[in-house]
Formats: sequence, structure tokens, C-alpha cells
Amino acid sequence: MMKVIVDAYGGDNAPKEIVIGALKALSEREGFSIILTGDKGKLTALIDELSDQVPEDRLEIFDAPDVITCDMPPVEAVRKMRNSSLVKGLNLLNTDPDAKAFVSAGSTGAVLTAATLLVKRKPGIVRAGLAPVLPTVKGGRVILIDCGANSECKPEMLLNFAELGADMAKKYLGIPEPKIGLLSNGTEDTKGTDLTREAFKLIKGTELNFVGNIEAREILSGDIDVVVSDGFSGNIALKACEGTALAFMTLLKDGIMGGGIRAKIGYLLLKPVLKQIKKTMDYNAYGGAVFAGLEKTVIKAHGSSKAKSIAAAVLQAVDLNAEG
Repeated sequence: MMKVIVDAYGGDNAPKEIVIGALKALSEREGFSIILTGDKGKLTALIDELSDQVPEDRLEIFDAPDVITCDMPPVEAVRKMRNSSLVKGLNLLNTDPDAKAFVSAGSTGAVLTAATLLVKRKPGIVRAGLAPVLPTVKGGRVILIDCGANSECKPEMLLNFAELGADMAKKYLGIPEPKIGLLSNGTEDTKGTDLTREAFKLIKGTELNFVGNIEAREILSGDIDVVVSDGFSGNIALKACEGTALAFMTLLKDGIMGGGIRAKIGYLLLKPVLKQIKKTMDYNAYGGAVFAGLEKTVIKAHGSSKAKSIAAAVLQAVDLNAEG
């Protein structure tokens, strides 16, 4: 049976929300088991408190008493905190042949550092890229790669990201010929930096379904399946998307609350539509960012993830490793 390792002490809401999320994932899907890494005594007590129907053959606890926090320098923390839930979890991923994936909401720097040092890259991959799956306005999903693992890139790395993103879109999103776009400051072939112009030539020379340069406003349009970027630009684009969505919802709420009786009546009439929009654009339902390019699946969930997001990340790991 496939095993998914979950860092029970990674994230702002660990360990309770992580454990609830793991139990939720087990209740929603068969065919896999979970190994929680963390303080065994505390996790056992927490599980007993949360549920009296835990499937013993599908949930294990791997004792890892130390915790890597966000204020620790990533490289130093990974090298010194060898008994941490993060490091022991990734080592277990390497040594257990049934372990196919690792999920953590811990420090992004520490997760990326540990994954880079402890998990092997696939042959031919220069650098692994962080690839979140984002909702689009058409109700589909788009992969953004890289969104923060590699701030400085070479053209060959962006070619790798295009290949990794296409493979992920085929397997996870079920898109036979995913459309690949290169993030730039304009759609013309000559737009961009020296990096993007050279990467454009490399990607265009492959058999990938490359549609050319795209602008940031097209990321969530639903017209592109994979958006390729260096980690610096991709991270800014990702946070701009998140910030814009939050700003829109805040303005909408303030407008309704301060708009008088007409605004409130309008809200009641539009409530079903607004609920559907919120559901469509809820990133919590799509799991985490895959560290694409490694021999085994590593998923970085948002640091503020609660149970719903953790469950989605676990099921995302299961889907990425499904046979066929």
C-alpha cells in the first residue's frame, strides 16, 4: 500500500490541524496509508482525543521529537536538527520503498533545503522547481513553476520547468497536450529579459505545446495550463494573485456592509453566485506546491494551512502517484 509521510509539526497550526487533516484524508479515500512524523507521545494522545475510529493499518507515527521553526536558518537547521519531524520524514521517504510522498506545511526554506539535500533529483534535471496548482476563472487549474525555489535561473532551468510542468499537467490534471506559457512583460516573442528570451528559444525548439510569452494577467485566465517562470518572478506573481483576490473580497464585503438596504438585497440575490465564485477560487481545495523534479513527491503546503488544506495536499500526493 502506498504511504504518504506527513510532517505533523510543520506549519502555524501544527500539530492539531495537521492531524485532523490527515484523518480527514484517510476518511475520504482508500488505498493509501499515512505516516505522521513528530513527538510520538503527544501525537498518540492527540489522535486518541480526536478520533475513536482510526484505522490502525493505515496510520503510523514515526517518532521525531525536534521541530524546525521558521526563525532558524534553513541550512543550519537541516544539518543540526536531524531528529526533527522534517528531516526524519524526508530520510524515511528515501529509505521506505512504499513511501511515495512527503507533505509539510513547515518553513519553506527548510523544506526546500532539506528536499534538495536529502531527496535525489530525476535524471537530467538541473534544479527542482516549486509548482503550486492554482484555480482559474474558467473553473480549471493552472500550474505555476517555479514560484520560489530558484530565485536566479539559467535558460536550461526554465526549459526543465516547462518539461516538468507539462508532465505534471498530464498526470495530475489529465490534460493530454497542456498549453505552456512563459511569463514575461509582454506577449511578443522579443519581450523579456536575456533569460526569458533565451529560454523562449529553448522551449520553442521542443515538441511541447508552447504558446509563447504570456503576461501575469493571463495566469488565472484558464487559457494556459502551465506557466513557466524563474522563482523570483513566479513568487511575486503568486503573491500578487493572492493579494488581489483578498483585496477584491474585502472591497466587496465593505461595499455590501456600507451600501445600505439595496446592497444587502443585491447580496442576497447574488449569494449563490458569490458562493460558487468563492468555491472556485479557493486555493485551500487544491493542495500545496509540488517540488517537481525529485525522484519522489514532496509537497509544500501553505504555512497557515488548516485541516482542509492538509487533507487536499495528502490526496494530491496520492493522485500524483496513482498508477495508470
